[in-house]
Amino acid sequence: MLLLPPLSPGTLIKRYKRFLADVELPDIGIVTAHCPNTGAMTSCWAPGAPALLSHSDNPKRKLPWTLECVDMGRGWVGVNTSRVNLAIGAAIRHGAIEALDDYPVIHGEPRVAFDGHPPSRFDLLLENGSRRPCYVEVKNTTLLVGEAVMFPDAVTERGRKHLELLALAVKRGFRGVILFAVNRPEGRWFEPAAAIDPRYADTLDRVVEAGVEVVVVRLRHAGDTLAVTGSVHYAR
Repeated sequence: MLLLPPLSPGTLIKRYKRFLADVELPDIGIVTAHCPNTGAMTSCWAPGAPALLSHSDNPKRKLPWTLECVDMGRGWVGVNTSRVNLAIGAAIRHGAIEALDDYPVIHGEPRVAFDGHPPSRFDLLLENGSRRPCYVEVKNTTLLVGEAVMFPDAVTERGRKHLELLALAVKRGFRGVILFAVNRPEGRWFEPAAAIDPRYADTLDRVVEAGVEVVVVRLRHAGDTLAVTGSVHYAR
């Protein structure tokens, strides 16, 4: 479980320039908040939707408010991508993700430099002296289409390259895991968004055949906490 800073309720007015959101807060008025999400945020925001914001007292920040969650009618959707890796790391430490249990050592943003490929980073490296080291790439997953949650919500060349790098890690003797963190309460299963990025979907199929593992878990916001509460079926 990840403990979040105190969150203030408000009403979302608009999102613009990718990283900005205007939100009306009771007793304060309209504030411009940082929106730490590079995706399209399709199905994750709408004018008039309830929102939760965090506040920073750091004088160096241009925008003290940060958009954390939006309620699209059935519960909080987490839109602050910077929280997700921390929540997943906490869940692994506490044995809340069955596929990744028994890894007592967790490194954040490990650097990899395989021969013939430029240096890059994964989100996590898990180690246990008696098991193969495991590289994990985490994807905040919020796109909802019917009963399916999907990734990505926009074409992602960077995401596709991460899949290729995971396959290379497997070839070099590591475990490679792509972990989709479903950061909303709705959705009965996960599948890649082939209609949005067919190359990503095709690459995912190919690297899975090469030994990359797919793990899909659900994140839930409750009060000022963010925690993994179970797995989600991978329909592929």
